[in-house]
Formats: sequence, C-alpha cells, structure tokens
Amino acid sequence: MVQNKGTDVPFTAAEIRREYAPSISRALNFELGQSGRAAKTIMKWTGASERAAKYWLSGSRGPNGSQLILLARNSEAILREFLRLSGRDLFTVSIELGAAEASLARATAIVQALRADNNFNGQI
Repeated sequence: MVQNKGTDVPFTAAEIRREYAPSISRALNFELGQSGRAAKTIMKWTGASERAAKYWLSGSRGPNGSQLILLARNSEAILREFLRLSGRDLFTVSIELGAAEASLARATAIVQALRADNNFNGQI
C-alpha cells in the first residue's frame, strides 16, 4: 500500500473560503450599515486602512486572523458569524441563554424591589 503524502484539506475548507468574505460583509452591514461612518468604525476597531474596511463591507475581501479577532471583540454580529462558520452554533445559543438569564435576573430584582416598596404591597 502506498502512503498518501500531502495535506488533506477538508471539503468544507473550500466552502468556508467561498463564504468567508460575503459572510463578514453581511455581519458588518447588519451591525454598522454601509455609510462612511461604518468604514471609520471598522478602522477604529482594527487599525485597518479605509480601503480594507471598504473591501470588507463590500464582501470582496475579508479580514485576516488578527483583524477578525479585533472585529469580534467589538461586534456581536461578527462573533456570531465566526461561530456559525466554525460550526459552533451551539456556543451561540449558550451566549444567548446567558444574556436571557441576566435579563431575567434584572427583571426579578425589579419585581422584588417593587414588592418591597410600601406603595405596591399586595398589588403585584
């Protein structure tokens, strides 16, 4: 048997390369829109040039690894898109559950504060 020499590239790698720039573009446009301010915001977040930011917004190119990390630090939409592309959608669900738990905790605290207030005794 002859050994197969070389690197096996998963079939999904080609799909990811094809989807990467358009996916980043959709996420950025969803969160920031396509205005000049969007490009400036991206530049501020990443230190990238205006041309690079416009490429990312248009979907013709995508950010490199370190720029993607900087975008994900500042953009919930980019983080979600990264997780979707990496097949970690369940992690996204856990993030949403954490946010829901925090909201419920705040709502519970508000209800308890209202109940403790003498003006609302017995009405809630």
